[in-house]
Amino acid sequence: MKAQMDILVIDDEPVITRAVQKVCAAEGLSVDIEEGGAAGLSRLKSASYRLIICDLMMPGVGGGEFLAEAARMGVRTPVIIATGYATLENAVISLSHGAIDFIPKPFTAEELLAAVRRAISCDRLKQECETAPPGALPPSCAPCPPLYYRLGSLSWAKVESEGSVVVGAGGLFLEAIEPIKTIELMKPGEETLQGAPCAAAISAAGDRHPVLCPISGRIAEVNTRAAADPALSVKDPYLEGWLYRLLPTNLQAELGHLTASGGGTP
Repeated sequence: MKAQMDILVIDDEPVITRAVQKVCAAEGLSVDIEEGGAAGLSRLKSASYRLIICDLMMPGVGGGEFLAEAARMGVRTPVIIATGYATLENAVISLSHGAIDFIPKPFTAEELLAAVRRAISCDRLKQECETAPPGALPPSCAPCPPLYYRLGSLSWAKVESEGSVVVGAGGLFLEAIEPIKTIELMKPGEETLQGAPCAAAISAAGDRHPVLCPISGRIAEVNTRAAADPALSVKDPYLEGWLYRLLPTNLQAELGHLTASGGGTP
């Protein structure tokens, strides 16, 4: 049986791997390092981890190829994709290919730790959903309704009949950082970009968790109730707890980067 370590970091930039190792070690987390996707896949044949942080753009086997091959190998360890802003579109696509989250480079120690804590908690909740007996599902297992589009488990979009798009944070994402102290929202008229932060959920512990927007567009309406009562988004993320109504700028192309919900995934 493989001994489980905490985190495997796969990145060809030593400055990144050293920073992750230093920050995570200060939190008592063990970190192994590999400089490329092929070496990371080889490592997974003899070791298991609670979490993998993998760079998206690397020579040889990049983050996308790593995700595909890890899935073929039956690896179920959650993967955070690390990416530069210029590869944001590919980072969005990586969520539909199995990544649990992505974190833009450069990141601060606080942003890294928040992402690590969120990913580990999210994976634990997913396992609880899979093993819970019928009729005893925890609140985090509430499925994303049909006809919604998901950006992984992070956020969702629902196209309205008149062409606007309602967006919100995913139930599993919110549950992973609960209790939430505040939700910071943008203002009407501001522009959003698919995969970029459009809101922030601040946990009771003080961690800042960005809500990544599933669709680009201009904010037409803000759900002020969600800002005034963060528990509303946790309790009812897909209906009363929505965050924005957007006027999309590139809807059809961006819907292709999302996952159409069949009502079975949080």
